[in-house]
Amino acid sequence: LTNILTFSEKKSLAKGSLENRRSMKLLLVICIVHAIFIPCFSFDVSGMDLPLTLDYYKSTCPTVFDVIRKEMECIVKEDPRNAAIIIRLHFHDCFVQGCDGSVLLDETESLKGEKKASPNINSLKGYKIIDRIKNIIESECPGVVSCADLLTISARDATILVGGPYWDVPVGRKDSKTASYALATTNLPTPDEGLISIIAKFYYQGLSVEDMVALIVGAHTIGMAQCRNFRSRIYGDFRVTTALNPVSATYLARLQEICPESSGEGDKNVTAMDNVTPNLFDNSIYHTLLRGEGLLSSDQAMYTSMFGIQTRRIVSKYAENPVAFFEQFSKSMVKMGNILNSKSLVDGEVRRNCRFVNT
Repeated sequence: LTNILTFSEKKSLAKGSLENRRSMKLLLVICIVHAIFIPCFSFDVSGMDLPLTLDYYKSTCPTVFDVIRKEMECIVKEDPRNAAIIIRLHFHDCFVQGCDGSVLLDETESLKGEKKASPNINSLKGYKIIDRIKNIIESECPGVVSCADLLTISARDATILVGGPYWDVPVGRKDSKTASYALATTNLPTPDEGLISIIAKFYYQGLSVEDMVALIVGAHTIGMAQCRNFRSRIYGDFRVTTALNPVSATYLARLQEICPESSGEGDKNVTAMDNVTPNLFDNSIYHTLLRGEGLLSSDQAMYTSMFGIQTRRIVSKYAENPVAFFEQFSKSMVKMGNILNSKSLVDGEVRRNCRFVNT
């Protein structure tokens, strides 16, 4: 198995404990078999007895959905990039301890937060947006709406406001009193990560390969990426995946102007992940992968990786059929939103301030 892993995958395994490495290797074997040879499995949460309902706030805070929608309309109008920022924040929350608002907690003397973990420190923003919405909701329904629910609803509305699909958001999550720097470091996919490793991380969350292609690539149809996250791609195999296309060569030259080859230079310079319709939620990003022009290595691997037999088919399907992409993105967002922190369901709380545990 280790002979077919990428350098980043081997490095990830080496960092973990012996037990974690054994578990990850087992997951990788399962993923290779499923992703290459047979249709992937998924954990279907639709029939499970989840403590989430669509009318959870019907009597306690009936205006919550309207308040969040109206505020998100203002926030996205101020800057369309805020939509991608909120969707990413929701994703990073759910992949660590479940969707429990743990990513929003500031670090304190007694709590090591997730914000400074390597996948978060240079990529996550939007905390002030959540603070802004939370303050309004607290003035109307004090101590009722959890930060975890607020973030989940906001991510749905953000998607709609830039042209994406609608889905119903089940609510009733509680906010965690803890965070996990360690899980934030290991559970979240990274821009340079190999395909097999990313599949393993999605399987660990109960999400399928179809969910992965819809969520990871689909969310990148809007938003920006920093130079530090795509440098290795544009100075690596970009020319290979584009088959030396002259039009792609012009695009590559533009990217290299934005992002110098030397590490440390221009690390924070940004460019759109979808260079065709950067502020519109559509299936354009999948066409980008078909051309071999994916900005992030992790995205392009979905189409060009030797292990991507199944993901290649899904990318092609979403490129050809935007309706299929929208439908799957909606389903996958609900599935991801239903990843719950069992501990917070028992002893969690509704934070008055999303940055700190109630005192």
